[in-house]
Amino acid sequence: MSGAEILTNLQFVLGGARSGKSRLAEGLARNAARTGGALTYVATAQAYDTEMEERIAQHVVDRGPDWNTIEAPLDLKQVVLSRKDGEVVLIDCLTLWLSNILLANRDVEATCSDLVEALSACRAHVVCVSNDVGMGLVPDNSLGRRFRDAQGRLNQMVAARAGLAVLVVAGLPLVLKGNLPLNVG
Repeated sequence: MSGAEILTNLQFVLGGARSGKSRLAEGLARNAARTGGALTYVATAQAYDTEMEERIAQHVVDRGPDWNTIEAPLDLKQVVLSRKDGEVVLIDCLTLWLSNILLANRDVEATCSDLVEALSACRAHVVCVSNDVGMGLVPDNSLGRRFRDAQGRLNQMVAARAGLAVLVVAGLPLVLKGNLPLNVG
């Protein structure tokens, strides 16, 4: 994917758990929407327990009322393809989406490729959030290793296309590719 077209309307925010990546991504989306674009939050999480319900509720409160929310735990490609020029879309997050795909026994490689192609075709401004799961321990089971490997490949594919790629560590943005707007981060 090294020869992939760089998309100026695609921004990629990567980091570990509780690194500040969602906060930075929301700032990037708000910055992109300053010219009047509608803000759309695409949520990929599924609440299977009370703790996750509370996390999701807190994210909604933190974002505030100016976001249209779409839940897409599996069919992210269709949501991306339906976005319009001028719209600003925040996908949070590719990691939860990929785990949903894996647990639904879908073809991970084909589904990830389809998503990246949809991102390439999308006319909206898109900010994608993802976890970097490859810097930790090697998972002790085959499903965990399969997920870690698939997440690494998906992150590489999105980063190759993104005009901006940022790694967030301890709340600090480290620009890997492109230029971070001055009033964000």
